[in-house]
Amino acid sequence: MKIVFATANPNKVREINSILGDAVEIVGLKDIGCTEDIPETQPTIQGNALQKARYVKEKYGYDCFAEDTGLEIDALNGEPGVFTARYAGAAKDANANMAKAIKELSDKTDRGAQFRTVIALILNGEERVFEGICRGKIGHEKVGEKGFGYDPIFIPDGFTTTFAQMDAAAKNVISHRGKATELLKAFLAQLT
Repeated sequence: MKIVFATANPNKVREINSILGDAVEIVGLKDIGCTEDIPETQPTIQGNALQKARYVKEKYGYDCFAEDTGLEIDALNGEPGVFTARYAGAAKDANANMAKAIKELSDKTDRGAQFRTVIALILNGEERVFEGICRGKIGHEKVGEKGFGYDPIFIPDGFTTTFAQMDAAAKNVISHRGKATELLKAFLAQLT
């Protein structure tokens, strides 16, 4: 099965490909000639995932899936949430985003947080949504060189290391994106 993954982020493509394996052939946006920024104007993570998938289906005609991920920090009332990538500004600078999160938590004792990923699939004229959540906490400083985004400051529950200290295979087993992708994989497996 061949399907379009509506993202321009090569890190996300790599993660999802490693989970899906040979079950699905992933085609990226560049492969279908989509070079524009796909709108993400919805007030929720699920809304943004659906918006991106619908955009590709309507504009390019391909069955596809899209995902959106948010970091929800308990003591910050769920921030940055839907604004995770742009938390410190439109530049989507991961280091600035992490610095802002650490600063906002500097006087807080509750460092609980969760990553939430929603994958929206449009296949054969039907929409389906798969969600994965990973609970954890925000560290006091960046640790680790692997991963991307907020990985150097997110410590998943049951671990003493950040996502950025884990190899991809270990992270994919417990991560929000890994859990959502496993649900997608199980659904697609029923169709083949």
